[in-house]
Amino acid sequence: MSIRMNRAAVAALMASGLAATAMGQCIQGDVNGDGIVNGIDLSYVLTNWGQICPAVIESISPSFGLPAGGTTITITGSQLGGVQSVTIGGVPATNVVSVNSTTITAVTPPSKSIGPKDVVVTTTAGSATLTDGFFYTQIEWGTVLEVLPDPEVVTDPEWRERIIATGLPWRVQDNGSGIEMLLFPSGTFMMGCSASSQYGCNSDENPVHEVMLTQAFYLGRYEVTQAQWTAVMGSNPSFFKSASAEVPASQVPSRPVDTVSWNMIQGFETATGLRLPTEAEWEYACRAGATTAFNNGSDDDTTLATLAWLNANSANQTHPVGQKQANNLGLHDMHGNVWEWVEDWYGSYEASPAVDPSGPISGTDRALRGGSWFINSYFCRTSSRYDIDPLDVFSINGFRAARTP
Repeated sequence: MSIRMNRAAVAALMASGLAATAMGQCIQGDVNGDGIVNGIDLSYVLTNWGQICPAVIESISPSFGLPAGGTTITITGSQLGGVQSVTIGGVPATNVVSVNSTTITAVTPPSKSIGPKDVVVTTTAGSATLTDGFFYTQIEWGTVLEVLPDPEVVTDPEWRERIIATGLPWRVQDNGSGIEMLLFPSGTFMMGCSASSQYGCNSDENPVHEVMLTQAFYLGRYEVTQAQWTAVMGSNPSFFKSASAEVPASQVPSRPVDTVSWNMIQGFETATGLRLPTEAEWEYACRAGATTAFNNGSDDDTTLATLAWLNANSANQTHPVGQKQANNLGLHDMHGNVWEWVEDWYGSYEASPAVDPSGPISGTDRALRGGSWFINSYFCRTSSRYDIDPLDVFSINGFRAARTP
């Protein structure tokens, strides 16, 4: 049997972009990709006449919701007409509607577990799957900003996999304080002395010992700012709360809060439900897998200026948070700017492995980490430790907030 089509019919066929399948791909007008729509393209169309283009899922919005279900999602892609079902984690969604050939709406079903789930769309043309397309999360205290870790921020694929495996969203904004927080999975690391090319370690950084953290936790992406402290506590205790030649007035609220004692921070914690990180959590997050003096993977003190505000570049003042390079998990200012209070009483390390250590049960001083704008690279090393009375207030001291999921 022959097929005869006049020129007008052929032109209409090509102009309409009628889809067919050639070499396993859904194609339109210029089938062979030579930039010309002609008889060769028509031969492909006729050869594959009657074949069906499969559905394609391009995106899902929103891509996360509570495990109770009930989130209305919009699925976009192509060849989505004639939808028969949508499943999320193998469970059928409800209220499934084909809006048009590129859009489906549906309501998510309940889930027995949190974490990423595959989304499967079945149409008259077959099924399409978006792996980990929807994320069930149980964060009631915060607003989810990003479910999955950004590869440009969390550069190590192993860390990304570990973060995803927690079933918790990667980047969250705490509702009570506005603080942006990043997720850190459980893990094991070697805590203690990391000498730099210029400086050795103090005795309190030894012995190097294995630490296991068994629970995931959230940590502020930045040091707590003056604006965040003031919004919660009603006043600003900072010494550096005026503009300078280096820090214009518009950026002053983004300086880290300073001149806060450990005891003062307890009031901030009570008001927000946040906490200070333990000393082990702080070093684990700062290192982000690095075993070097600084969290950029280097022992070279001359590289610190890209990471930290210290005495060599600070102009004797704090600077707005987030202006220096982050570590490979997205944390800024872990070196320099202000010393950061941690939860622990200051004490010596034990040589034996430790599980979820929280420091001595009592003491005289509390520990601080990270160094500040006032001092040199010796004190800014990842393993460097400092201690003062929990009542003391200095313009070199601030903090970073943590939260248990």
